[in-house]
Amino acid sequence: MISDFRTEHGVSHRVSRRALGVSESWFYKHRTCRPTRHELRRRHLAEAVREEFIDFGGTYGSPKIWIQLVRQGWRVSVNTIAKLMAELGLVARKVRHRRGLTWPGR
Repeated sequence: MISDFRTEHGVSHRVSRRALGVSESWFYKHRTCRPTRHELRRRHLAEAVREEFIDFGGTYGSPKIWIQLVRQGWRVSVNTIAKLMAELGLVARKVRHRRGLTWPGR
């Protein structure tokens, strides 16, 4: 993010670090780090969740998406899927069922 500010807006690293409260040593240490296995798995899981959500037209919530991912071979809990969907801003649409127009017995 700090590097992006420099390339896009011309803001120096020093100003960006101070605004975000990040030390110089932390910035240079994490600038060259590779993502951990956990972070990579989380990214792939987020992509899979987004794909399943889009494939089903935004009607599936976390329990149904979890079932689909387990069928694909993912080992993950329903709560993790729910948290990930909340982070991604994916909210399932409620399917409205049509009500009958006649009342029985009238």
